[in-house]
Amino acid sequence: MQDSVEPGSIIHTDGWLGYLPLQKKGYEHHVTFLCRKKKTASQLMPRVHRVISLLKRWLIGTHQGAVSHKHLDYYLDEFTFRFNRRRSKSRGKLFFRLVQQAVAVEPVPLDRILHSGAKPKTKPQPVGDFATLNWPTSIL
Repeated sequence: MQDSVEPGSIIHTDGWLGYLPLQKKGYEHHVTFLCRKKKTASQLMPRVHRVISLLKRWLIGTHQGAVSHKHLDYYLDEFTFRFNRRRSKSRGKLFFRLVQQAVAVEPVPLDRILHSGAKPKTKPQPVGDFATLNWPTSIL
């Protein structure tokens, strides 16, 4: 929690005992007990259950059950990106933004992705200045 959420934030969770130390760590902790309630869990925490449901459906549909724990962070990053853009009015700029990011960020060799602790063997070649590329005005 400390790696992902800024201290002083409000954390809204179910009644799992593992969340009890949150208040000592500087978080405001709101608990919603799901047991013995007249409402279902999806009624008590609707957005949480909707997002988890969408995540599970996306993982099963996209990755066909071949999800590894090793790459889970990357799967969650991609899901978050797609979830945050699901109602975007400018989806046509997605490819443009992808190319823009690819040119602006240093390339990552496959060996470094597979062995994240390994140091790069060679310095990556420069790919050019993004501003000097001739782009069609229709995508700008």
